[in-house]
Amino acid sequence: MTNRGEVRTGTAGWVFEPWRGTFFPQGLVQKKELSYAASHLTTIEINATFRANQKPASFQKWASETPENFKFSIKGPQLVTHIRRLKNCRQELANFFASGPLALGNQLGPFVWQLPPNLAFDPQVLSDFLELLPRDSASYLALASEADGAKSEPYLGASDIGPIRHAIEPRHKSFDDPAANALFAQHNVARVIADTLENPGRELTADFAYCRLQGPAREAASGYEDADIASWAKEIATWREPGRDVFAYFVHEDKLHAPQNAMALKKAVDEQ
Repeated sequence: MTNRGEVRTGTAGWVFEPWRGTFFPQGLVQKKELSYAASHLTTIEINATFRANQKPASFQKWASETPENFKFSIKGPQLVTHIRRLKNCRQELANFFASGPLALGNQLGPFVWQLPPNLAFDPQVLSDFLELLPRDSASYLALASEADGAKSEPYLGASDIGPIRHAIEPRHKSFDDPAANALFAQHNVARVIADTLENPGRELTADFAYCRLQGPAREAASGYEDADIASWAKEIATWREPGRDVFAYFVHEDKLHAPQNAMALKKAVDEQ
């Protein structure tokens, strides 16, 4: 029997006012929105971590409001990607990893690092950054233990933690270089599949795939249509066959329909 990977579909974030009365039932109180979203989706990308480190209590609360088999991915902080621009960021990484993601326990999914559009490919900078990223709980705890503790005590509880995975979304044309993909593959880091006109590539560089679907990648597209969902489901079904897990998030400008798209994609994949 073929070893099929797990396919999870979801959205970037879950607090979106136009979803109230469309995706969320009319009158649903805001504190119940995450629980409702998690009952219809199988993963959500936490974006609040991009702006600032969160607290362990927040991660624990999010985990408690979602099913045990639910997964959160976590967006890496702009302090690392946009301010430090991947350079000289060991301390910032330590502080981020110590801020509480481990409190998600077995609901911890991949970390995703979205690079600024004006950050060009520098093989040495990228290699040095990838070397810093922890791959398992031991290397995670080793780096997190270097946190300066300026804002809070480092959270270093690593029970029930699965594989530590990372995905990177480059947005500069210079990353269209086989050397970039070779580095991602060397470190088992997934190159984010964005599905945009600027970044239409679908290169698989790790033992899992990470999609931030922001297209479709065609002129004048206003959102994902049924044919797009069917096409993606067919391709994702081939990716999962060797045992590759797939995380797919709808983060395009048609955010209003992102939950419905995520549910439709999961259904279509399951029917393959």
